[in-house]
Amino acid sequence: MPARPSPRRSWWRALLREARSLPTLLLVAVIAVVGVPLVIVLTPEHHVTVFGQDIGVGARVPPPNLHGPAQIVQLGNARFDLPDVDVWGPIRPRLSIGPLQRPADDTPLLGPGSAREAGGAVQHVLDGFITWYLWGAAGIVLAALLAGGLAGCLRLLVALRRTRHGDELHWDEHAGPIARMTSIGVVAAVAIWAGAGVSALHGTSTGLEKIGSLTDLVGATSASPSPVGPPVTGVTGAVIGDSRAARVGGPPPDPAEPEDIACGRSADSTAAELGLLRGEQVLDLACAGASIPAGLRGPQVRAGVTLPPQVGRLKQVRNLEYVVVAIGPNDLAWQDFLTYCYGLPTCDDRLSGGEFNLRLAEFARDVGALFTDLDALPGDPRVVVTLSYDPFPTSYDPDCPDMRGPPGAPGLNQDKIDLLDERNRRLNDVLADGAARFGFTTAAPFLTPLCAPARDRMGPDLQGFGEAEPFHPTSVGSLRMAASAAAALAVPREPAPPPDFPDR
Repeated sequence: MPARPSPRRSWWRALLREARSLPTLLLVAVIAVVGVPLVIVLTPEHHVTVFGQDIGVGARVPPPNLHGPAQIVQLGNARFDLPDVDVWGPIRPRLSIGPLQRPADDTPLLGPGSAREAGGAVQHVLDGFITWYLWGAAGIVLAALLAGGLAGCLRLLVALRRTRHGDELHWDEHAGPIARMTSIGVVAAVAIWAGAGVSALHGTSTGLEKIGSLTDLVGATSASPSPVGPPVTGVTGAVIGDSRAARVGGPPPDPAEPEDIACGRSADSTAAELGLLRGEQVLDLACAGASIPAGLRGPQVRAGVTLPPQVGRLKQVRNLEYVVVAIGPNDLAWQDFLTYCYGLPTCDDRLSGGEFNLRLAEFARDVGALFTDLDALPGDPRVVVTLSYDPFPTSYDPDCPDMRGPPGAPGLNQDKIDLLDERNRRLNDVLADGAARFGFTTAAPFLTPLCAPARDRMGPDLQGFGEAEPFHPTSVGSLRMAASAAAALAVPREPAPPPDFPDR
């Protein structure tokens, strides 16, 4: 009489037989295709603090491909991939950053000591990802158990439908296969999650080995502009920027080149006034409508004239001692927010707030690229960053026509003024933080706001609604902007900050 197989061998045979069954194969496929992405989406980010900033660590929603890059999300809506961190499998790391928080002591967000702390920061992020991954492992086990239970119910329903009328369904006959199917599903889910985790760790660590700077990690938006035009001699300084520095609305210079006319440069621009104050020649490259991507680091088309990048022109100036920069409102499309606040009863809604945050995040990246270009200029000229002035008074004046705006518009009120002031401060925070990071000097011009009495009996500093270029400096305001830059240049230059990265 043949020997009966041992219970353990019988259990293994039943388990292998169940592993090849159609219901179990379908269960494993559902876990792999649906369960794993669902767990990635539902597992909350684990938050860590790096350089005083809150960073959420998790994984991006896996696209339908076998491998892809990690991702950074700024302020919830600005996303960009990390091309050097390529990961095979569904778990591709994602970092959520912002909004940036200023330190309590008002020091720069990224001071000179930040690079020396980079190793600890990476370890904090890695620990956060491991914590997220372990929570996800618990989630995938739960998902496999739920899927197994649902699949077991479906198997019982199918068996019940196949039972002949009047026959009794033997539940015990199905309990064993369902238990084995669920066990196989849980083991498969854990194996898939473990394999994806190992692949994510390997891809991330391999990618980070090639990273030597933040620019290497996220990629540069564009290369630094090449030198443009003939060499320029005989000037001590230069002014680059937008319509505030060009002083649109004023008399044109004499003689005026076609480029001067296209850019709206005036005879009393910041460059012209600065040259008079310091008794030296100052090159005026500022242009109305200029932004960092279109004007300073890239070409700009203005009034049918294609203007080369202002930074490219700077690179051709010989023996340049200083550069004054005035930029910002055009990069944020500030006119949109002014129109919004003047034209609607309220302008502090989430839609405009989210749009401002998105533009500010893009502006911060562009400022970093611009300041990198200026820091590498030949001859190491001094750089003065002009902050954006606030055109509105601190208190609302209902009798001021510049508060009412165009006919039929609701105009401004105290809440709108406070909102615009706060957004202008955040713009200046980006400029000031970048200047401190690169060791540049800042100039903070104080222009008498609209509706306020003129100082020194010299007339208003800003053009109102009844003038050619509202919110832009008058000749007096342009002189005050130049005086603030001259005062900044009179302060001794600070020593250069320590190197970005420690010696290796």
